[in-house]
Amino acid sequence: MASVDVVIPCYQYGRFLPEAVISVLSQGVPDLRILIIDNASTDGSADVARKLAELQPEIHVSLHTVNQGSTASYNEGIDWARADYFLLLDADDMLAPGALRRALRIMEQNRKVAFTHGIEAHAVDGVVTPPPTADDDDTGDGWQVTDGWKFIEQLCRTPVNIVGANTVIRRTSVQKAAGHYRETLPYTDDLEMWLRLATFGDVAVTPHVQAIRRIHAQQRSERYRNAQLLDFRERERAFFSFFKHEGGVHPGRRALEQQVRRELGKHAYWSALSHYFRGKKQVAAELMAFSRERRGRAGLLPPLDWLFRMNNPIGRVREVLQEAMLQRQRP
Repeated sequence: MASVDVVIPCYQYGRFLPEAVISVLSQGVPDLRILIIDNASTDGSADVARKLAELQPEIHVSLHTVNQGSTASYNEGIDWARADYFLLLDADDMLAPGALRRALRIMEQNRKVAFTHGIEAHAVDGVVTPPPTADDDDTGDGWQVTDGWKFIEQLCRTPVNIVGANTVIRRTSVQKAAGHYRETLPYTDDLEMWLRLATFGDVAVTPHVQAIRRIHAQQRSERYRNAQLLDFRERERAFFSFFKHEGGVHPGRRALEQQVRRELGKHAYWSALSHYFRGKKQVAAELMAFSRERRGRAGLLPPLDWLFRMNNPIGRVREVLQEAMLQRQRP
């Protein structure tokens, strides 16, 4: 079987680290290495990492005396990797059973695939949604393979990061060719990386749960997730960074950049309405201004086409209206 290198960056997640490591070791991949990179944690994470390494020879540890940030850890992992395949797994998250074997099967069968991804389930208070499927050796994993540039164009039509970072298993050679994560994109460096990796080959996605992300208040991304305008601006920066560098070779670059701006404006329009009906009028005003800047003269008209790209649009609208009614009833 092909070899796999898994890098687990850690900061203040010592209590979660053993489960992350066990989820990797239990994948049934014989040729496997794990690198735990601790970013100067003060919660005892380094001690946990050392003890794990003492128990398992395939576990390696890199301990930082100064917090260098997550991007530096990702890039250190890229430099360390030498296996056929490569994965970054956050220390507070876990791989789903069979995730590595599923990905390796399709990538060994189809050498054009640059990276794979799948469903990233969420764990809240111990409840995982959706639950992972049973691990088995069935080769019918429901993979859908898309040409890399078509994948990029699809993201430009709906500029939302649909790829769960913990599910992405890539060819190490492709990752080395794509290079490091960019420190100039602290919030959306992963989104830009998917665009870059896709320039090297096809993208395969499975309907199986490939990883489990814990949802908790201490997550580094919590501030970003709760800052709506920042989310839109950072997504835009990721696309523009890509087209400034690797994506600049695409003959339709300018048109795709304009499409990204326009579609982000449509998304922001509906997000603005949602926040307005929830009583968050300042956030709504900021998002509507962002929308108008990117949609031009069409900025005042509702972009109905975006509604049909939402998951369960009717249910979502009903939910927003119900919350609006509750807001009006409150004193």
